[in-house]
Amino acid sequence: MSCNLKELSPFIREEYPFNSNYCIHKGINGKKYKQHYLDEGEGPVVILLHGNPTWSFYYRNLILKLRSNGFRCIVPDHIGCGLSDKPKSYEYSLKRRINDIEYLIDHLGIKHYNLVVHDWGGAIGLGVATRNPQSVKSIVILNSAAFRSKFIPLSIAFLKVPILGKFLIEKLNIFALIASNRAAEIPLSPTVREGYLWPYKSPKHRIAIWNFVKDIPMLKRHKSYSTLFNVEANLKCLSHKRIGIFWGEKDFCFNKYFLHKWIAFFPNAKIYKYSSAGHYVLEDAKKTIFEDINRFLEK
Repeated sequence: MSCNLKELSPFIREEYPFNSNYCIHKGINGKKYKQHYLDEGEGPVVILLHGNPTWSFYYRNLILKLRSNGFRCIVPDHIGCGLSDKPKSYEYSLKRRINDIEYLIDHLGIKHYNLVVHDWGGAIGLGVATRNPQSVKSIVILNSAAFRSKFIPLSIAFLKVPILGKFLIEKLNIFALIASNRAAEIPLSPTVREGYLWPYKSPKHRIAIWNFVKDIPMLKRHKSYSTLFNVEANLKCLSHKRIGIFWGEKDFCFNKYFLHKWIAFFPNAKIYKYSSAGHYVLEDAKKTIFEDINRFLEK
């Protein structure tokens, strides 16, 4: 079960003028799943990883900027998200997400790359990077985390309640609807808001949104706790890399606590703060952030 570009409205297509590519993954009991990804431009590779409940649409304007300045952008939709398959039987876990991206990189024959991460893309992307640090040239960190934390907004903690959270997220689309209003300080245009929500238009398309929330490892007994612990423990192997942190300071979820944690792990990182931007920092700070990221990567 997946969505495809042909179903997008002309207005969303104008915002998202890219061509589809697919990578086939093997899952439980030999089942195969299609992962959608964008492959735009030529030059040094930049891998851009989204979080929850977004998809590659989040990076659309940054892709256009980097593509026009000589970069090749690889932008996957995680399984269950965007234009990728949305299976019920897939192992929705941090470990599997990391494996999927690692497989995609190998599938494309990419030896060296720059990395851009946001939200859950932080734990997934840094998980990949810590496994093969020699492949990573530079890292752009947007509002995200790749380490353990006791902090969680009450609204998200509430949605982690198993039966209630699953109902609210899958049946009523509460998580994606809230994000489309609360994650950006500057209200999204109707077309952009529709673009974010479009892949999750029915309950059967929202299984990954629920499982991302469910997969937040707050306790040691959680199945993804040890995976996140290992990612965090190995961040030190990336401390010598060129790292830029581009941060929306009004983020209700990844607040200043997370920024300070990143700085503690990477004290030599270049810090860019956007005082009027929220969680969707690429939407709120679009006047300056694309040029800032492009300039950082060009160096």
